[in-house]
Amino acid sequence: MITLGSLNALGGVRHAFFTRAGGASEGIYASNNCGFGSADEPARVAENRRRCAAQLDLPFEALLTVHQVHGRDVVVVDRTWAPGRAPKADAMVTDRPGVALGILAADCAPVLFADAQARVIGACHAGWRGAFAGVAEATVEAMCRLGAARERIAAAIGPCIAQRSYEVGPEFPRPFLEQDAANADLFAPPCPSAGARPGHRMFDLAGYIARRLARGGIDTVGAVPCDTCREEGRFFSYRRATLRGEKDYGRNLSAIALEP
Repeated sequence: MITLGSLNALGGVRHAFFTRAGGASEGIYASNNCGFGSADEPARVAENRRRCAAQLDLPFEALLTVHQVHGRDVVVVDRTWAPGRAPKADAMVTDRPGVALGILAADCAPVLFADAQARVIGACHAGWRGAFAGVAEATVEAMCRLGAARERIAAAIGPCIAQRSYEVGPEFPRPFLEQDAANADLFAPPCPSAGARPGHRMFDLAGYIARRLARGGIDTVGAVPCDTCREEGRFFSYRRATLRGEKDYGRNLSAIALEP
């Protein structure tokens, strides 16, 4: 698993960005697929999630994920639920110790948050749609309603598709530029030798999320320098699976919890 200094420095908080290694799944799901929404065997997925929870010194039942829909809705976690009864949302916040807020992703960005002094944590799933809609800011706002202070919140952006792999079409940048002309620097021209199509650009998803968090008053923002699409041995990737014509793909897990 991977951790970031922006959260490691905080007392009373455990977090992890798990890789695809160390699980029980096989084939295209090898080996640490944590998504019940995949076509993987549910028993294997459950075992993978149990192993991840154990690395956070928590039981299987303490690891919670939501039914992610690429929106900005936030769930305040005051109870646990079974995987099949997860609410539809893309973010969670809690002040309850011993509960792990889990995010599933396969190129989208998982973002973990903590205010160690207030003992409030959050987690969100930020693909480009959710990031553009403001899911990260909505998570911060929900944390503040639980007693967190914006100036104390630290954020960590987990493994996601990197700019060098995120080719987008000619129409994609327009809403981002209409939102803020400064976002133009998040779209780089592709390398001609890479076979990119004319008029396409390479989008910096993690950079966009970090920029929005900084402008929203979050001073401490870290990011994992990984590329889920290119690092096949470490991460699952929806785009890589799509380009290969594979029928399905595994899900990477990220999680954060307050120590009891």
